[in-house]
Amino acid sequence: MSRSDPLAFLDAEMADLRRQHLYRGLRVLSTAQGPVVEVDGRRVVSLSSNDYLGLTHHPRLRAAATAAVAEFGVGSGAVRTIAGTLTMHEALEAELAEFKGVPAVLTFQSGFTANTGTIPTITTDADLVVSDALNHASIIDAVRLSKAARAIYPHGDVAALAAILEEARSREEPYRLVLVVTDGVFSMDGDIAPLPAIVEAAEAAGAAVMVDDAHGSGVLGRHGRGTVDHFGLHGRVDIQVGTLSKAAGSLGGYVGGPTALREILTQRARPFLFSTSHPPAVVAACREAIRVMQDEPELQERLWDNTRRFKAELAGLGFDTGRSETPITPVMMGDPETAMRFSDRLMDEGVFAQPIVFPTVALDKARIRAIVTAAHTDEQLDQALQAFGKVGRELGVLPSNR
Repeated sequence: MSRSDPLAFLDAEMADLRRQHLYRGLRVLSTAQGPVVEVDGRRVVSLSSNDYLGLTHHPRLRAAATAAVAEFGVGSGAVRTIAGTLTMHEALEAELAEFKGVPAVLTFQSGFTANTGTIPTITTDADLVVSDALNHASIIDAVRLSKAARAIYPHGDVAALAAILEEARSREEPYRLVLVVTDGVFSMDGDIAPLPAIVEAAEAAGAAVMVDDAHGSGVLGRHGRGTVDHFGLHGRVDIQVGTLSKAAGSLGGYVGGPTALREILTQRARPFLFSTSHPPAVVAACREAIRVMQDEPELQERLWDNTRRFKAELAGLGFDTGRSETPITPVMMGDPETAMRFSDRLMDEGVFAQPIVFPTVALDKARIRAIVTAAHTDEQLDQALQAFGKVGRELGVLPSNR
């Protein structure tokens, strides 16, 4: 008797995704990350990388990583709590703490695990987590893993946040901790959280504030110190989460805050306890990235010059770039089919810019997410803008006379 396939339903689900134009195959790069890459066998201008400062191929990071491999090998050999903590791990954390202006930092394997390791560890069923509706998926998952009560406020709506906090404060049985969590820069829309007003609302209610600055680190603030520095809020944001996988050009995440926070995470955060520590090459590259950000401010300046120019010219062509204030530039398409077709046609024109569709964004909010970097030349941006204009007119996203 033949065995029936218990996973046969997956074929039906995949067919349904294709029918709704929500399926996207993996694009495969065969060159180093950079402003021009080879994707699926063709060389194209890339607008899909988070390598904001172009550090993935910076000679100082390459040299640091190579030297670390020569001295320490390719792997760390264990989790941090057994035999996987090297002197360089602790040096990186001390340097990050100084850079971010916090007492202590603990590194994680990714920004995602930094969030999913922190929120469930420091909250219990005696607490409340209050989260922005458009926070990153890692925050959403972290809140789901927590036993805390939860409340969601409309994106960026500080009045709604204040009302939630006031209701929480007036409870007969007070929460042990009320934790307000927000992205610093929102990854799909590119807007910056209204952090000063969020902090003021939290302080008035006795709540703590946690900011995920994955897309703000290296981009905003002095030498890329992030949104807390950008707004001058040092000492008023209780927990800062960051990534080493975007502007820092390498891999990993980190959590900054009080020394007691670092200590409790080393004892109880499951991603930290059960994941092998960063290999030496990664740690060395991350340490060098922090130095390069401070030694070469012209990289951040170039990033913002490119960003301002690209946004202005897209707007001049007639594209809707939403509420973006940062190098993350959504080019709004509306429906998934148009976004998919637009991305494919851009590829035909030599530009790699990925579509973002449901469930990453709402069904009617499909877009092309374009990210310029410090490494893009004026000529490469010219090529990208010409392609956007041509494809936009061809697909009816722009009027034909634009």
